[in-house]
Formats: sequence, structure tokens, C-alpha cells
Amino acid sequence: MSGTEDAAGTLRLSSARGRGVLVCVVLASGMAMLDGTVVNVALPRIGRDLDASLSTLQWVVNAYMLTLSALLLWGGAIGDRIGRRRALLLGAGWFALASALCGLAPDEGILIGARALQGIGGALLTPGSLALVRASFHPDDQARAVGAWSGLTGVAGALGPFLGGWLIDGPGWRWIFLINLPLAAVVLALAVKFVPESRDEGARQRPFDVRGAVLAALFLGGVSYALIGASAHDSALQVGLSALLALAAGLAFLTVERRRADPMLPLSLFRSRLFSATNGMTLCLYAAIGGMLFLLPVQLQTTLGYDALQAGIATLPITALMLLLSSRTGALAKRIGPAPPLIAGPLVGAAGALLMLRVGPGASYPTEVLPAVVVLGLGMSLFVAPLTATVLASVDSARAGLASGVNNTAARVAQLLIVAALPLVVGLSGDAYTSASAVDASFRRAALLTAGLFLAASAAAALFVRPKSMRPRLRRAPRPMCRSYLAVNCPPLEPGSAPERREGV
Repeated sequence: MSGTEDAAGTLRLSSARGRGVLVCVVLASGMAMLDGTVVNVALPRIGRDLDASLSTLQWVVNAYMLTLSALLLWGGAIGDRIGRRRALLLGAGWFALASALCGLAPDEGILIGARALQGIGGALLTPGSLALVRASFHPDDQARAVGAWSGLTGVAGALGPFLGGWLIDGPGWRWIFLINLPLAAVVLALAVKFVPESRDEGARQRPFDVRGAVLAALFLGGVSYALIGASAHDSALQVGLSALLALAAGLAFLTVERRRADPMLPLSLFRSRLFSATNGMTLCLYAAIGGMLFLLPVQLQTTLGYDALQAGIATLPITALMLLLSSRTGALAKRIGPAPPLIAGPLVGAAGALLMLRVGPGASYPTEVLPAVVVLGLGMSLFVAPLTATVLASVDSARAGLASGVNNTAARVAQLLIVAALPLVVGLSGDAYTSASAVDASFRRAALLTAGLFLAASAAAALFVRPKSMRPRLRRAPRPMCRSYLAVNCPPLEPGSAPERREGV
């Protein structure tokens, strides 16, 4: 049975068609999420096989994050306009073709270009998956469907390091991309058979913010190129021109968004001091997480001699703790207020980062690596769900979905920028990632830096977050929100967050 427009909003989770929709969107969002993280485990192997420098490996990660971050909100708007199922089909097909190009890439240039194309597909898949859940299921089943989507996507994330490590050590790193082809084929088949179409009928009257998306991409690309180029000791002229391009694009983006009647990023959101503070915290926290998860697999493989599978398994406790504890800490924050977990969580994360200083040559997994990973995961479990809920409650209820989309983008941008900046800051460049002593010294500096980012977020929470911060601000007559990107705030490290926080704000 193919999807039809009139079926939207009527599906029950217990029905065969409802289960088909859920499996489809979980696989779709899982593909996009895995390709943002699993590559980290493969970096040493990709570098050896392609004889690539560290700056090249940074672009292998950041090319994906760049297009994904710049186009995430725009991708949701496309789904609203052309139909969310149609956008899912387009995104899955696009993602599959780009993944095939990644897996077959003969050199680093084509691999980086293909990763950028993957990010475009991910920008269609990521907001569209949750939007389809909300649009397809009966209101009585929406909360359970969103919870199932969140939990199952988290399980996909938990399997990522294990699956990636197994593929890298087995058939090779190219298969972390080629595995997306059969997954995308399943997504396409399920979407055609089960997923009903839905769209925002008013979207056609709202023009795309093309200039905003282009300027955002130029800003993020210019910053990334300047930081990576400085780390790789490119010419001062190249680095300077990139920085100037980023500055000009950033200023132009702010001007365009301020003047547009329907901007991609409404700057009026930042009039809320709490919204601004929590998004600043998001930048610090996800930069800390992204930086640690970027260099930890390199440290484990280059300095401690782990293979790719062992390095992937070593970080599984983080995801397991997130799955087990995120919803519980969200409920706790509702009872006692968000301030305690938002202050304590980053402090625990900082302790985990400092414990990483013990992860060096000859370190034992049970006594050095595991305690650091567990403490880091506990800290993240404490702050991720309350942070999301506080962001949503920092604006009036009619704009909560838009606030969540902006916050999700902030998390992606933080991970993009830290991968570009971290090697420069910690003094790792060229082929130094192949040297155990160089990697170990840089990893220790990175651990101190990430601990500082966690502490900065904790201080911001102490200053700006109050006990009543999770109470929603209501308008007298809130308008219905139907843009697909308005419901999305699901960073890779937010499995298991309670769906009622998104539905009830």
C-alpha cells in the first residue's frame, strides 16, 4: 500500500503500517547519524591507505559536517514544501549515491567531495525523519512513536563503533560507506510501501532563504579552511583570505537574516537571555564532546596500539550510559529544576576529560581507559536531556520547535569547528598523527582544553539557569507549527530523551 496524503496523522503504532513507518525513519536517521561519527574510528586507516595528512583527514570529517550544518534547517523546509516522504526518498537516494562515491573514491579529493555530498543527503534525512513520525501517527501514539524513534536511533548509534570497527578491520574502511547502499535500499522500499505523504500547505507561500543558506555555508567553510590551513602551515595569504571570507559571509548572513520577513535563523530568538546562554552552553558542550571523540580513537590506535574494532568498542560505555540514563535525568530535572544537572553534568564531564590524562602509553583498559569513558558518559547523561528541555522552554511555546532546530544546528556547528580548530590548538599537524609520542602529547593538551569547555558550560549554567527555567512560556493563542525542521533537536548524543518534553513545551 503506497502512502497517500489522507493517511497522515491516523496511523497507530501497533499496526503493521505504523511499524513499517517507524523502521523506515529509524534507518534513515540512523544512516545520517552513523556517518557523522563512525568515520572517526577509520581516520588512522584512511590516512595510511591514502597517504593523507591530518588536514586531509580533518576535511574528511568536516566536509560532511559543513554541508549538514549549513543546510539542516533548509532541508526541513524543503520537506514541508515538496512533501516529507518525497524529501525522504530524495535524501535516501542522494545519500546512497554519495556513499557509493565515498566507498569507491580513488583519492582524498574525491573522498572529501563525496563526503560533502553526503552531508546534503543527511540534511534531508535528519529533520525529515522525526517530522514524518509526528505527521504520520495518531495524536494518541505520537509520544510513544517519538520515544521509540529516539531510543532505536540511539541503539543504532551504539552499534556504530562496533560495526565500523568490524568493517574496518575486516573488508576495509570503504565498507563503512558502502554498507549504506543496502540500508538506503531498505529505506526506499519501506518509504514507498508504508510512509504516508505529508506537507505544510502554507510552505509554498514562504520563499526559501537561499541567500541565508549560501552565506552560512561560506561562513562555516571559510572558518574551517582558515583553521585547518593554519594547522597545515598553508600560506598566510590563503589563511587570511579564508578568514576574511568567513568574516564577510558571517556579517552578510546576520544582515540578511535580520532583514528577511521569514529568515532561516530568526535573530529575535536571541533576545531571550536564557536561549542565548543555553545555546552558548551547547557550543561549549558539543565542542568538548566532538573534540574528545575526534582524538580519542586516534590516541587508542596510534599510542595504545588498539585495532579499529577495539577502539570502537572502547567508547561503547558512553552510548550505553546515554541510553540508560538520559530519560531519567530529564525526569529528574523536571522535579528539581534544570540548574543542578546543568551545573553538575559538565563538572562530571570535566572530571572525565581530566581522567583521560591517564590514557597514555601502556594504559590498561579496565583501570585507565574505562573509568575515564564511564565518567565522561555519566556527565553527558546528566546534561543532554535537561539542556534540550531548557532550550525549548526558553522561548514561547509557538516557537519551541524553531528553537530546537536552531539548537540542533548549534550542536553540529560546534562539532564542525572543534575538528577544524583542535589540531591547531594542540599542535598536531601533517603526518604527526602517525607518531605515538606526538599524538600522546597533543591528546593530553586536548583533554585539558575539553575540560575547560565543560567548566565554562557549568559556569554559564550557574549564572543563567534558574529553577523555573523549564516551565514553558505560553502565548495566548499559539499558532500551529508544521515545518518539519521545527520539531528537530536530536544530536547524535541524545538517545532516550523523553518525548513528552518535546510535545509539551
